[in-house]
Amino acid sequence: DPPRPAAQAAIAEGQAAGMQIRMITGDAALTGAVVAKQLGIKGRAITGAEFRAMSDEEARSEVGGIGVIGRVTPEDKVELVDVLREKDNIVAMTGDGVNDAPAIKKADIGIAMGITGTQVTKAAADMILSDDNYATIIKAVSIGRNVYDNLMRFIRFQMAACYGYIIVFLGSSLFNILGGVPFLPIQTMWLNFTVNVLQAVGLGFGKPRDGLMKEKPRPKDQKILPPQLTAWLGVVGAVMGVGTLAVIVWGADAFDDTVARTMGVTTFALFRIVSSLETADEKRSLFSGYIFDNMTLIKSTAISILLIVLVTEAGILQEVFSMVSLTLEQWLICIGVAAVLLVVEEVRKFFKVRAGHEMPEPTDAAPAAAAPVTA
Repeated sequence: DPPRPAAQAAIAEGQAAGMQIRMITGDAALTGAVVAKQLGIKGRAITGAEFRAMSDEEARSEVGGIGVIGRVTPEDKVELVDVLREKDNIVAMTGDGVNDAPAIKKADIGIAMGITGTQVTKAAADMILSDDNYATIIKAVSIGRNVYDNLMRFIRFQMAACYGYIIVFLGSSLFNILGGVPFLPIQTMWLNFTVNVLQAVGLGFGKPRDGLMKEKPRPKDQKILPPQLTAWLGVVGAVMGVGTLAVIVWGADAFDDTVARTMGVTTFALFRIVSSLETADEKRSLFSGYIFDNMTLIKSTAISILLIVLVTEAGILQEVFSMVSLTLEQWLICIGVAAVLLVVEEVRKFFKVRAGHEMPEPTDAAPAAAAPVTA
């Protein structure tokens, strides 16, 4: 069968995303090689007999350069899946025939054809491709990466907030700042149910980062919060907590407790906005303008800023949340202290990107994902 028009573009996108795509077919290896060349599948073509003749060590060492295996048996397909998994690949296997079922069952991700696939193959699969279109698999990978990336944004944002809250309340208790009550309960609830929620929505449902499908797959044993990231979120929380306490202490000395709490709540809310904007992309500077592509986050940020102003300046909200109006000087102090986090994040990104550019590219790394495709 001739290749589908969308298949070549999908395979190219998959390869750019770090997937190594192979064709295993019952047709002759020469036929498979011709079709593979049209599709852009890389690697040499061999027969199933040649593959079976290899020792386990030879198969593991040479499988990285094999793109097509022709005249395969069901056992060859299972063996290929085993070899790839032994090399620590995540293997996705697609197929439609009964002879594909064992390999589909053995793979990490078994994908059966929904239209032409047999019932046996569908029963063995983890997923069923309803339109029998290989491009849909690549689209699913893209959606999965987008969801995971947005989830990581949300986790980073929330964990930094947790550390910030801990430092504010613990520091207030240890040093008897405002009697150990930096925020009133109603003010803490306001922070959680307005600014925190709005910014979390902007991060979780906003536009994914550009270039996600050009990044290599993450290691399967990668932690959600590795030690280095956890430590950095602690630093972010410390900046927010210490900065907020400093503003409260200054406000209490210069004015009174109500003004101090109002400035503390305002400063912490502004810290949360800066944190959300910076964590939307861990690599690019906020001044690069990437944030303007994410209109969901822009809208949520605008609403958050409006609410911060209203809760300090609108009379009825002042009474409900025990806040008072701030002078221009007080506003500038809150904004200036919150901007410290902007500087800290930007400095970190500068050195992180610079260090990444200076790291040598790996020369002998195994592909992080492999996808045999039957024909």
